[in-house]
Amino acid sequence: MQDSPDDGQLAAKGLAPDGAGRVLLIACGALAHEILALKRANGWTHLDLQCLPANLHLWPERITAAVIAAVAEHRSRYETIFVVYADCGTGGILQEKCKELGVEMVSGPHCYSFFEGNAIFAERAETEFTAFYLTDFLVRQFDAFVWRPMGLDRHPELRDMMFGNYTKLVYQAQTDDPALDARARECAGRLGLDYERRYTGYGDLARVLAQVAE
Repeated sequence: MQDSPDDGQLAAKGLAPDGAGRVLLIACGALAHEILALKRANGWTHLDLQCLPANLHLWPERITAAVIAAVAEHRSRYETIFVVYADCGTGGILQEKCKELGVEMVSGPHCYSFFEGNAIFAERAETEFTAFYLTDFLVRQFDAFVWRPMGLDRHPELRDMMFGNYTKLVYQAQTDDPALDARARECAGRLGLDYERRYTGYGDLARVLAQVAE
């Protein structure tokens, strides 16, 4: 998805059609709802959003190539490009390529970390290595991104094999939504895990995008 304006819209806002003053966010589709919410709340009309498919997280080895292609496609139209991915299982390759391309990206190992706050997440890492995390997006898309890709819809007997070393499901809530809370609790039950809801809001994502918007 992309919400960028055409040249006429840019001119109407007093901005040059060549992209002067505009910033493109190349982001994981799983973050679209949160990024758009932050844009609306802060009036960041000069930030445009280009989302890559959220299911790339099922194949993290494909993320870097997709980001490189998106940067190449849009670079000439924007003064600044910012990549709204953390490492996300790329083993440092995405960060290396972003440096080569001269674009910045979100720091941290994954979205669970920057929603929590990278510093806080790192502090808890030693005691939470048996936690399985869900965000608002993953609660909504639990079947599509967890249950079915792991084959649990076809082979429920695999659940204890895959989740036997986990002890709890931590729902990192970006919003206060009782319906999502109930759904997340149900997800924990389906996985046979204890349940903890932890309101994180947008965590480091809000802080980083505020810096980019400046």
